[in-house]
Amino acid sequence: MCWAARHEEAHVAPGELATTTKDVARWSPRPVGPVGPTHPQPLTNRQLELLDDVIIEAERHTGLRFATYLGDLGQDTRTAAETVHAQLGSDEPMAVLLAISPGQRVVEVVTGSEAGRRISDRAARLAVLAVVAACADGDLAGALVNGVRTLADQAGTLPHRSHW
Repeated sequence: MCWAARHEEAHVAPGELATTTKDVARWSPRPVGPVGPTHPQPLTNRQLELLDDVIIEAERHTGLRFATYLGDLGQDTRTAAETVHAQLGSDEPMAVLLAISPGQRVVEVVTGSEAGRRISDRAARLAVLAVVAACADGDLAGALVNGVRTLADQAGTLPHRSHW
């Protein structure tokens, strides 16, 4: 499964968020994050450590593998995100990728076959909305953290880790 958020000025006014029947959310926030080679590291070490902690906790809680990607996704963002997801190797069926391309204003959520059973379409949309909200404020680290947390919360705990 792959969800996307895209910026398309012709159809959405700045600051608006709209969904279509093709499950694409569009937004028009002010430009955020690095756009070229003059910004080699968009996140600080502290932000990277926080993101790492959030991913570790999400993986412990859900039993899924979480990965994030921040950077340009090229012309076909969906295919690029799916290619990054496929590079997770043997973890790919249980993996969830949250990819953000700030320069393109695109968010992609890709799940493997097993992870897709635990992360519904609604969960992917909620994660995209969480990312879009943080990106609108220019907070790329917060966007990644909020997106991973939302996906993990929606996936729930592993059955043997819950106390029913």
